[in-house]
Amino acid sequence: MKTDEPAPEPKSKIEPEAKLEAKPEAKAVEVAPQVKTVVPKRGGGNRVIFILSIIGLLAGLIAAYAFGIQRKAQPPVFKPVSSPYDSAIYANGIIESNQPSGANINIYPEVSGPITQVLVHEGQQVAAGTLLFTIDNSVAMADTELAQANLKAALDQYDKRRASYDIDPKSISKDTLDTAENAVSQAAAALKAAKALLQKYSVKALVDGVVLAVNATVGSYVSSQGNYNSYTQGFDPLVVMGSPQNYLAVRCYVDEILISRLPSAWHIRAQMSIRGTDIKVPLEFVRVQPYVSPKIELSNERQERVDLRVLPVIFRFEKKDIPAYPGQLVDVYIGQQ
Repeated sequence: MKTDEPAPEPKSKIEPEAKLEAKPEAKAVEVAPQVKTVVPKRGGGNRVIFILSIIGLLAGLIAAYAFGIQRKAQPPVFKPVSSPYDSAIYANGIIESNQPSGANINIYPEVSGPITQVLVHEGQQVAAGTLLFTIDNSVAMADTELAQANLKAALDQYDKRRASYDIDPKSISKDTLDTAENAVSQAAAALKAAKALLQKYSVKALVDGVVLAVNATVGSYVSSQGNYNSYTQGFDPLVVMGSPQNYLAVRCYVDEILISRLPSAWHIRAQMSIRGTDIKVPLEFVRVQPYVSPKIELSNERQERVDLRVLPVIFRFEKKDIPAYPGQLVDVYIGQQ
């Protein structure tokens, strides 16, 4: 028996129609940005220029006033050099050792090699025979020992031949004996030369004096030309010596134009002024070096080309407590008494 089923309800036709309805879309409204126009104010630039002009004018007036003030000159640290005589000749001078020959003692080695000892220092008083420095003598020592061995062998050979000749003159010839004797003389001379060469490696002072400069140190290689200076790119003496410092000499360079005004040796007098001080020292005339030479001593330039020639005149003074040292430049006035 069939049961009556309820019939399905019909679908509403309104729903699809509702779906077909399109909703209006909201359109974005674009708002353009508003640009503000700035209108420059008239007269602002002229005001800045006017202010700057006023500031510049004031700065100029202040600077003119500051620079226009007359300042009192400072007194000199020392009194300028002036002539102590009514009529005098000015000359540049260099202080040096009071050597009879008028020059310092430059000591160079006669052999080459590295320095092993430096036994003196600047300012040291040394006597003749004082050891100044030593050079490596290992090779010379070996040569000396070899010469001694050769001399001993020559003596032994001569003694044997001499004994044989004394026993029986016919055992050896006289010529052979003379040859052995000559060999001894040659070996003795070779030993003497080796010892003399060995002594060259120990450099000593030949005269009494004071050490002015030491231009070498332990380990530096030296030759007969001296020690190489890396600053001047030249060779310097290992040791520079001067005479004892009781007296110092002043070598003055008189311009060739003023030579005719130079007083005679019997009426000459001079005064030295040390630069940077008020110290004035009277000088004692020693001699004139009668040779006019180019003025290159003050610049120490060997290849300097100069048109000026000078005449060296040597004076001396007692050092005492005067702050003067060899190599120092001084001002000298030469007058007539």
